[in-house]
Formats: sequence, C-alpha cells, structure tokens
Amino acid sequence: MAVSSSPSRSDMNALKVSIHRSLISKLNLDRLQQMDREIVRRDLTRTIESLVVGETTPMSLTERERLTQELLDEVFGLGPLEPLLKDHSVSDILVNSWKDVFVERHGMLERTEVQFRDESHLRLIIDRIVSAVGRRVDESSPMVDARLADGSRVNAIIAPLTLDGSCLSIRRFGRDRLTADDLIRYNSLTPAMLQLLEGCVRARLNILISGGTGSGKTTMLNVLSGFISDKERIITIEDAAELQLRQRHVVRLETRPPNIEGQGAVRQRQLVINSLRMRPDRIVLGEVRGEEAIDMLQAMNTGHDGSLTTIHANTARDALARLETMAAMSGLSLPEKAIRQQAASAINIIVQISRLSDGTRKVISLSEITGMEGDVVSIQDIFAFKKTGVSEDGKVLGDFLPSGIRPRCAEQLAVAGFPLPATMFRPTPRI
Repeated sequence: MAVSSSPSRSDMNALKVSIHRSLISKLNLDRLQQMDREIVRRDLTRTIESLVVGETTPMSLTERERLTQELLDEVFGLGPLEPLLKDHSVSDILVNSWKDVFVERHGMLERTEVQFRDESHLRLIIDRIVSAVGRRVDESSPMVDARLADGSRVNAIIAPLTLDGSCLSIRRFGRDRLTADDLIRYNSLTPAMLQLLEGCVRARLNILISGGTGSGKTTMLNVLSGFISDKERIITIEDAAELQLRQRHVVRLETRPPNIEGQGAVRQRQLVINSLRMRPDRIVLGEVRGEEAIDMLQAMNTGHDGSLTTIHANTARDALARLETMAAMSGLSLPEKAIRQQAASAINIIVQISRLSDGTRKVISLSEITGMEGDVVSIQDIFAFKKTGVSEDGKVLGDFLPSGIRPRCAEQLAVAGFPLPATMFRPTPRI
C-alpha cells in the first residue's frame, strides 16, 4: 500500500492561498475585527478545518494545525512574521527580501526559514503595518517609519530604492525591563560603576549616554531613570516611545511625523521648548539627533539639571563633536567655542556603551567632563573596559579598570548625601 508523502512547501503555499481566498469570500473581515478575538478564532478554526477536509492534498494532523495557525496569522496578524513576534528571544527582525529573513538573538544575527509567498505578499504585510498608523508606502513615498501595537519600531523601504525587493526592519522591545542588577549579572558594568552612576543621578548631574545602534543606550537610560526620586516631575521626549519609567509623576511626549500631505509634523525641538513651560524637575530626552541639541544644552544650563539623554557616537570625544555639530544645525550663529562652553558646563558624565563582537553590551568608558582648556573640552576617564583577548568560543575577554583619578563630582555627590569611598577609584594591580 502506498504511503502518502507530506506536501511540499510549494503545495502548502498553494493550498494556503486557496483556503485564504475561500475564507475571504465566506467571511466579513470588517465585522470580525469588532468581535471578541477568541470567539472569532474558534469559529475561524472550524471553518478552516472544514475547508481543509475538502482539499485533496494529504496532510497529517500536525500539518493541519500548522496550516490553521498560519491562516489565522494571515487574517489577524502579520502572516509569516507572527511566530517571530511571539518569540521573546528575538530582538530584531530583518526582512531583506520576501525569501530572505534574518533575526537577532542575544546580540547575534541568524538566518531563519521564514519566507513570504512572493513580493506582493510582503508588500501586503507592509501595507497592513503602515496603514494601521495612518501612513502609506508607494513609489511616491518609498520609505516609511511606523510602530506596531506593542511599541516595536518598524522601517520599510521599497522599490525603486531597493534593488532586490522590499525591505522591512522591526526593532523590538523586551517585555520585561532590565534592572541594574541585570546589568551587573550580564557583566555590562561593575557594582562600583553602577554606584557612581546612581549617585550622579540622585545628585542631579546631567548624563549623556553614547553608543552605536543596538548597543543598549535605551536600556541604560531606563536603568538610570529608575534612580530618579518618585517625588519629582519627569517629562520624557522621544521619537518612538521606548522608555518604561515606573515613577508616578511622568509626562510622556512623542514627536509626530508629517501626514500624507507632508504637513503637521512635530519635531523634538518643539517638544523640548514646550517642556520647559511644563514645570519639569527632570527632562529625559530619548535621543538627541538634530537641532534640539542647543535647546537641551541651554535647559541643562538654566536650572533643569539632572537631565538624561542618549546620542549615537563611537567614543565620548566623538559624542561631544556630534553634539557640537547638531547644535550648529539650529540656525543660530554661535561660535564654536561658545557651543563647546555650553556643552562643557551642561554635561557632567558621559557613559560610552558598545556592543562587542560576541554580542555582549558593555560600558566601555565612564568619563567626566572637567571644563575647558583653551578651545578644547577636557574629558577624563573614571572607569574603562580594557579588552585582553578573545576566548576559543568567541567570547570577548577583558577587565573593567578604574583610571586612578578621583572624579571632581565626588564632592558634589558627598554634599548630596552619596559619599563614595576613595578606594573604589584606585587601580587594582593585575596578578
């Protein structure tokens, strides 16, 4: 007796398309969106099973259940991407083309077996994402930023700007916010470094967190913002809401992109200026990336101390150079030295974070700005990570070492009630 073989991927795709079309002809999808999701899911499951029974393609029970779930994902979700979105170990989903999908797990990229049916299927999913937030993507507007219901950031870009089909990038957020103890457990920094940063936040020093894409800047910003007193009024300003502050008195502001006609955009600079009129105790700027840099520096210099923000840069010195460049974008005719003086007096601490070759994130340096020497901003490292090599399994080896310099802000921290022992800044000789 011949044994029926499992259907191939092409057979399954053809079957899924056929049943999907039958579903659309049988159901009122607009009405389904307004009904209870579980009731609709049970009804759809029964309908799909009845349609599957009528097909001639042989399938096992497991294959039928998988097909049913994929069809439910097509109706309610983002199709082939739904299993990846449900996998909490996935931090980034990168669709290079309809048949080429990568994910990032634990800081490392890996290719998946997920595929779309074709280019039109991928475009359908992209349109579903962007239309949910009132945006569009077509030849006249081939790039778009959007956000999923869970807050994940989405960027899509299509032809003619892409040569191999549409591209989709989804930056996801962790369900559970990492704590300070988590950073120590993952060896991202030492307890002494965390103690210093906690004192700086509680003593209302201005902190700039610098790093590359995916290095953990927002995670560090979340951790440091957790040290802010629950009695203070905090205003957060972001391009896409990522911060997860637990304090009671938090006002969250978010920029607005232009509409289809290109009107109605609200930029970060406008929100920074407006936040100064809202009686803030602390201003937390998700990322400084443009002309709002000068307003942020002026706010830090005019009584709004204890502010926190992030910036894209490879080193602490590069962060200051980028800050100077962005301040110059404001259109104000300020000399370079005046901008540097603003930065030197406004920012106290720069935390430099990096994602290493093994996928781990570490605080590479913790530096203090001590003022100006002529036309140059003076920076001194308090702690730094010194790489010593790579293990056989690819893990980066190294040590967090104090520079031996006691920070000038130590006296300010002691006055604020957070004295630091002098021994924590003494370099420990390696044996």
